[in-house]
Amino acid sequence: MSELTSNREWRFYIDDMLGFCARVQTFTAGLDQAGFVADALRFDATVRNLELIGEAATHIPESVRTSLPHIPWRMIIATRNRLIHGYLGIDNDTLWSIVETDVPALFANLQALKAKWAP
Repeated sequence: MSELTSNREWRFYIDDMLGFCARVQTFTAGLDQAGFVADALRFDATVRNLELIGEAATHIPESVRTSLPHIPWRMIIATRNRLIHGYLGIDNDTLWSIVETDVPALFANLQALKAKWAP
């Protein structure tokens, strides 16, 4: 881990995750699963942002993750690892389910978390 990364406040990674979730939602807006799979550019951009969500999650301290059990941290990180390393692949049905269900739920949970910090 670089010095810059190691000194970064973990709350900034929550902001990153929100941004990556928003991108996934933008990239897939108005598409159904078939349209998503057929559009290589949107598909690849979405997969990359899912990877980035998981990477940012790895920088959230374990104590924080434990205090927020309604957020599926382990699943987020495991999904990142499967996407990055190609472990057994992720089929299109699973990927679409993540896009349609998991990302919007994560986005809402992270927004609520961030709102708690607002003055």
